[in-house]
Amino acid sequence: MRCSAPLWGRFSAGAAQRHQKERRSTVFKGSMVALVTPFRDGEVDWKTLDALVDLHVEAGTDVLVPCGTTGESPTLTHAENDAVVAAVVKRAKGRIPVLAGTGSNSTAEALAMTRNARKNGADGSLLVVPYYNKPTQEGLYQHFKTIADAVDFPHVLYNIPGRCGVEMSVDTICRLRQDCPNIVGVKHATGSMDGASELMGRSDIAVYSGDDSMTLPLMSIGAIGVISVLANIVPKDVKAMTDAALKGDWATARTWHHKMFKLAKGLLSIEVNPIPIKTAMAMRGMLAEEFRLPLCKMAPANREKLEAALKEYGI
Repeated sequence: MRCSAPLWGRFSAGAAQRHQKERRSTVFKGSMVALVTPFRDGEVDWKTLDALVDLHVEAGTDVLVPCGTTGESPTLTHAENDAVVAAVVKRAKGRIPVLAGTGSNSTAEALAMTRNARKNGADGSLLVVPYYNKPTQEGLYQHFKTIADAVDFPHVLYNIPGRCGVEMSVDTICRLRQDCPNIVGVKHATGSMDGASELMGRSDIAVYSGDDSMTLPLMSIGAIGVISVLANIVPKDVKAMTDAALKGDWATARTWHHKMFKLAKGLLSIEVNPIPIKTAMAMRGMLAEEFRLPLCKMAPANREKLEAALKEYGI
């Protein structure tokens, strides 16, 4: 399936530039933080959430992305999800776009949360591939098309088979992009550079890295940013790298990539996300070290590894 101009029509420099410009036209690009949800005594810590929004505005982060995996969306109630999105939008005050996580493995639930996000002032939605029920590619298509047809604002797909148990194919993404103009992007967290290369060769859909350690490699082939875990703790550094890459300053971007690489890998591999990033933020006094079960505090041995990684980085 082809969902845009055939490849033979893009070999000229002008065509390539136009294709890249199309990808860069979306409101969402650059350093997009996968915002944590701070808790205190079992409830959302609204005061700290406001402080985190202010921190990212001051640091120059390009987009706030609340209620994703890093925001512990699986243990937020639907009412809490709606309230967190509304609170982030209110505190952002138009200073920074908000891409709200509103995905679910139930189409009806995802649709309801997406409608509420739009009503509460979000600039778009991040919609994860339905998890656990492992739909077919046709089921995935119908799920996302139903939401895109019903809620007229930008949608970004979130393709993360390691958590969802099913991967959305390039064909399905292309079909959705062709049939739903308001599906503007995809968070690519499959770990496959080949898959990203195929997708960007076949579609003008915006591609964002879903793994901090792969941001620069993906941007080198056409991705326009990252939905970043690492930006929760070093927002200016992630911003510096993505800005350099978007400007074509690859030497500067590589310098930042190599500086952040080890910490980025550690924050996603020492224990499951978001345990390491919230622990690191707690170490810096940014929030309470609190999770909701089944997530729990980091094992002592892993905590030592994290402390060493932060120290080595200079945090």
